[in-house]
Parts: sequence; structure tokens; C-alpha cells
Amino acid sequence: MRWVLPDYIQDALPPEAAVIERLRRRMLDAFRVRGYRLVQPPLLEYLDSLTTGAGQDLRLRTFKLVDQISGRSMGVRADMTPQVARIDAHLINHAGVTRLCYCGSVLHALPSSLTATREPIQLGAELYGHAGIEADAEVIRLMSDVMALGGLPAERIDVGHIGLFRALAAGAGFAPEREEALFDLLQAKDVPGLTEMLAGVAEPQRSALLALPQLYGGREVLGRAAEVLPALPEVRAALADLARLASALGDLPLSFDLADLRGYHYHSGVVFAAYAGASASALALGGRYDAVGAAFGRARPATGFSLDLRQFARRARDEVREGAILAPLSDDPALAEKIAALRAAGEIVMHELPGHTGTWEAAGCDRQLVRGEDGWTVTALQGER
Repeated sequence: MRWVLPDYIQDALPPEAAVIERLRRRMLDAFRVRGYRLVQPPLLEYLDSLTTGAGQDLRLRTFKLVDQISGRSMGVRADMTPQVARIDAHLINHAGVTRLCYCGSVLHALPSSLTATREPIQLGAELYGHAGIEADAEVIRLMSDVMALGGLPAERIDVGHIGLFRALAAGAGFAPEREEALFDLLQAKDVPGLTEMLAGVAEPQRSALLALPQLYGGREVLGRAAEVLPALPEVRAALADLARLASALGDLPLSFDLADLRGYHYHSGVVFAAYAGASASALALGGRYDAVGAAFGRARPATGFSLDLRQFARRARDEVREGAILAPLSDDPALAEKIAALRAAGEIVMHELPGHTGTWEAAGCDRQLVRGEDGWTVTALQGER
């Protein structure tokens, strides 16, 4: 059974691989023309770099091994975002705004769901050095743009704000462990569990935290939230951020879910998730994570998003169906010139090899080069080829 792959690990065969590569080029080009520069972090790093600080949410998903040179624990990256934050903090070390993008395989010790792969191809973009809501708006629009370029426009973009939870949880006076458990209950919208956990918590924090799972929908949710949540400065600031996003991105399918929380140790402000193609799970995730750089000695405002290109490609309406042109083996200079011109124009041209036992149609050919009175021309594939 040497040919059997581990659970949740798959090959990408030619049709799927072609779609993935086409989407990768198209999306990276979209990043480039918007000022996002490509970086390529290493597949392996020391474990403390991958899981320190905000990255500790990834500790259970990170494959671990021992470096035979240094003897230190290493990890195979489960998420490229902490690596890009390290690059911004220490290698680029730019004082102003920095825009970076990336695309590469990551490896998960455990799949994120029953249908997920353990080797996603993570593609994303990060914007460092700007704390204003304008940066969040730019990243959300960028996410929407690249999804549309990939043939799978966002049908719904859920937006929330971690600041709301942090402000309300701080007033409830929970210890860190209890606060994290509260976060998980809100994320799951477990109202019975929330009711039990919040028994004895003083008002208005108790009622406000119980109200968060009910605060979802269109822009009107922000008005309802202003009525039922306490008028704390942090709450008002978070709602103002969301209102500004609603105005700046009014042409996008935004919805608001104030209990849509992710990354307890990671996110620090606006969070968002994009849905499309009848997928029950989000195809792209992002948000603000100003604390990540602190683990590398240089805290920077930061916001970004990423998606699994493999999952996206399987749902995108972008099939690659390129027919190839069959060319005979010949020393004719005119044929060589014709083949070179076709390949320069993006056509696939393959030579007819002697002794071929299959059909050329099965090899992908739908046309052939034939010599006529006017030289070599492309015609439909003829006969049993």
C-alpha cells in the first residue's frame, strides 16, 4: 500500500493543478498592481517563532520535529501570517505602511473539518503600519476583488469586532481562562451555555454578552447594538468602526455578526469572513491583529486576509480546458518556426513520438499541424490518433 496517502492529504491532478496555478497567478498579479509585494517564508521554523504570543492558537495544528543541527524544536508552518509578521518586524523593518502578500503550502496536524485537507495552499495579503479603519476597508475590498477575479464572487461578507467582546468581558471580571471559555461559547452561539456561565455576572455586562449572538444582519444591527450594549468608550469606538466600514463598502454584500469571533489570542479589532458558492464554511477569513508583531519585538498595526487556494479552486467557476496541438517529428525549419510562434502565443504544442500506444486525444490533443500548399497549418485532429 505504498501508494496510499495519509488521511486528509491529496494529490492535485492535472485539471485541478491547472486551475490552482491559474488562480494563483491571477490573484498574485492582483496583489502586485495594488502595491502588495510577494514574500516566501520558509516551510520550517523554530517552534517558538511559529507559536509564540498570538500564534499559540496554532499550537495543536502544528507538526513538530527536532532540528538535527541545533537540537531545538522546529515546526512545519500551519499558518503563514505569523511568518509574514516576523518578516515585517525584523527583515523589512520599515517605519511606514508595508503591504505584503504570499502563497504557499501549510500543513495541519489535524484537519479543520471532516472535508478539509491537512495541506491547504494558503494565499493572502497583509497590510502593516496603519491603525485606521481605512486599512481594514482596503483589505476587505481586496479580498472581494480577488475572489471575483477567481470566478467566485463573495455572496456574503460577515463582519464583526473583537473589541466589543473584550470591552464587555473585561467588565464581567473573568479570569483569563474563564474569559477564553466565554469566547468559545459566543463563537459557537451556545446561548444555554452562555446563560449558565453568566449567572451571577453584574448588569449591564450580563445582558450585553447574552445579546451578542442575536445581533446579526444588515446595517440596522449596528443601531440595535447601540441601543442594547452599554455606552462604554470601547463599545462606541467598535460600533463606529463598523459603521464606517458599512459606509465605505456599501457596494459589497456586507452583513454584521457581533458574535462572529475568531482568534482569541490573535485578533484585536475588525474580523471578517467571506462566503460564496453555496459553501457552508467561509472561503476567506481575515481581520485586524495588531498584537502579533509584539512577539517579535516590534508591535505594528496590522490587518489582512487569507484563503485556501485548493478549496477555492474546487468551487470556482474557472475550469482549464486547453487543447493541445500535435506536431509531427520533422527537421523542417518551417515547422520549427511555426511551433515556436504557436508556443509564444500560449498554445500547447507536443511532438508526435514514434511507438505511441495510446490515443493522442487521450493525451490532450484536439488539433494537429499539417503541411499544405501554404505551409504548416493547424487543423482538427484527424483519424485514430
